[in-house]
Amino acid sequence: MEKNKNYLEYLAELYPTIGKASTEIINLQSIINLPKGTEHFLSDIHGEYEAFSHVLRNGSGAVRKKIDDVFGHTLGDEEKRSIATLIYYPQEKLELIKRQHKDTEDWYKVTLYRLIEICKTVSSKYTRSKVRKALPADYAYVIEELITEKPEVLDKGAYYEAIVQTILEIGRAENFIIAMAELIQRMVIDHLHIIGDIFDRGPGPHRILDALMNYHSLDIQWGNHDVLWMGAAAGHPACVATVIRICLRYGNLDILEDGYGINLLPLATFALQTYSDDSVERFGVNAREEASGQEMLEKKMHKAITMIQLKLEGQLIMQNPEFGMEKRCLLEKINYEKKTVEIDRGEYPLLDTCLPTVDRDNPYELTVQEKLVIEKLCGAFQNSDKLQRHVDFLLKQGSLYRVYNGNLLYHGCVPMNEDGTLRKVNLYGQWYQGRELYDVLESYVRRAFVNLDSKEKEKGKNILWYLWCAPDSPLFGRDKMTTFERYFTDNKQICREEKNAYYRLIEEPETADMILKQFGLEGEGVHIINGHVPIHQKSGESPVKCGGKVLIIDGGFSRAYHKETGIAGYTLIYNSYGLTLTAHEPFESAEAAILAEKDIVSKRVAVEYRQKRQLVGDTDNGRRIKERIAELKELIHAYRTAEIKEKG
Repeated sequence: MEKNKNYLEYLAELYPTIGKASTEIINLQSIINLPKGTEHFLSDIHGEYEAFSHVLRNGSGAVRKKIDDVFGHTLGDEEKRSIATLIYYPQEKLELIKRQHKDTEDWYKVTLYRLIEICKTVSSKYTRSKVRKALPADYAYVIEELITEKPEVLDKGAYYEAIVQTILEIGRAENFIIAMAELIQRMVIDHLHIIGDIFDRGPGPHRILDALMNYHSLDIQWGNHDVLWMGAAAGHPACVATVIRICLRYGNLDILEDGYGINLLPLATFALQTYSDDSVERFGVNAREEASGQEMLEKKMHKAITMIQLKLEGQLIMQNPEFGMEKRCLLEKINYEKKTVEIDRGEYPLLDTCLPTVDRDNPYELTVQEKLVIEKLCGAFQNSDKLQRHVDFLLKQGSLYRVYNGNLLYHGCVPMNEDGTLRKVNLYGQWYQGRELYDVLESYVRRAFVNLDSKEKEKGKNILWYLWCAPDSPLFGRDKMTTFERYFTDNKQICREEKNAYYRLIEEPETADMILKQFGLEGEGVHIINGHVPIHQKSGESPVKCGGKVLIIDGGFSRAYHKETGIAGYTLIYNSYGLTLTAHEPFESAEAAILAEKDIVSKRVAVEYRQKRQLVGDTDNGRRIKERIAELKELIHAYRTAEIKEKG
């Protein structure tokens, strides 16, 4: 009782009178009766900034749908495409229009009216207060006048005409159109979910994070590629080496040097000296159209950092036997006389036997020069201001999983045994499974950055690497990461990485229900939404499992996957009418989107349609609002019974 009174006293500071508490109840009650905001789900972006940026701008087709809703058959497809392109790329499209149109004033006028109508529609599901906060400061008053119904104005046409004409006369049409287009983009999507893997493969993860840091409302579930970069930012040597190796493998050194200002000269100097006479044939760039003509220096750097990585990983595995990765220690399995390596009781020829830095008696010991190189590289990652800002953002906005509006979001899997039971995982001598495993792993991740105890901090850093590649990592979900095999052998069988039983068992409704229950979700209308594994559409695989209860939405943004999957991936929209899955064709370019008005060709499929439109009151936020309404009613009762004195 005393605790409850203390809380009411706190509320009384915020709402010091019956009038103020009553007004807030009315405001909150109006909010919970509005339609639920639209959620947008993206996964596995993998550095493909242009495709990501376009999908973010078009809301996976949500913007075009609003245009269709507003104009129906009154506009042709060509005009609708033109409006859509203007909303996606307002500045670029306006430059094009000025070159193409002689009578720009007439075009401005028509366009302003059309954008006003779209703005009215997209803002209708929000409170006036929320819309006002989203308005650009310079034009907030004018836009609010144009999109708000004014019953007291008898001649609405003349009223709006006067405002639009004034905008044209004072030469602010272009700025106003840009402001309206950006407002539409913002209001179409209420909340964004990024379900992992922003980094690696593509050339622009730093640009993606810059865009996300400016986004109005979002959460992030970390993927294994994200925690790898987080580990590198924390200065973990194995994570640093792996990040650099992947950048070299995909021809993306610009991310490190230009994007994050990381100096790779120590590695380049060491590689030239150590592998001067080495052909380094196995260390070229992974097949990407943009990465032809790889220079010899980068190939030597690629081999040098790969050998450093393999040694550092061997040290970690031996220091942490509970990680269960001893089979990954392959440098000790090399037979230098026979030029072979023993893997899983089989013997395979080595395709590269030039290993000048490997001590046969102590294969995981770094040479003096290697130690100096990795120390300098770790310092460069820790001293990159931009990388540290990005990782701080990932820590604040991100987590390993999230439960949001009846959906369980995580990147990879919940580790399972073949018999369908949750897998017990040993972390530093303690056993965990299911949700408890996720919670303790996230705790260790955060310790890597904030714990004052150096031993606990080091454990956290090791867990970041563990999450990247360990067989029991819920973010990796495979039995092994075959880095050594891919570089040093050509046997496809030993390069296979077997998926965790989760990926087979999740097809069964019982498995999905069991996992959902682990995270506190039961009943109708709950889902698991995760990414990580590309869906092979051309072989008939569907991203929809268990009758719509499980949705695997690997975004497929990475161009390396397109030939393999036959599609550029999936995104998901969850609005007040239900869930809609969008399958995307590969994105050509922003230039083609602007000049030829080419949108991403997308196929939208309703996964779950609800007859009764969902309201804010049906969401997690709605439940919190209802709790606040109940508390405010208690406060008013306390005022009226004189238990608490009004202060206003």
